Amino acid sequence: MARLDSEERDDLPDSAFAFPEQRKLPMVDADHIRNAIARFDQVEDVTDADRDKAWKRLVAQARKHDIEVSEDSWRELGR
Repeated sequence: MARLDSEERDDLPDSAFAFPEQRKLPMVDADHIRNAIARFDQVEDVTDADRDKAWKRLVAQARKHDIEVSEDSWRELGR
C-alpha cells in the first residue's frame, strides 16, 4: 500500500474517506480499502450513526474494487 503523505491526504476530497466529516479512513485504492475494513472498529470519536454511513460507503467502494466483504454490518467485525 502506498502511504499517503500529509499533503496528499489533505488534497483528497472528503468523499475519499469512509468518515468524510472526520476525514478518517481514506479509500483511494484497493489496499486502502482493505486497510479501512481491518481498522474500522478502531476508529474513535464517531457515533454509531457515523459508523453506519461509513460502512455503507466502504462496502460500496469495496465492491467497485472487487473486494469481498463477508460482514453485513460493521457490528460483525471482530467476531
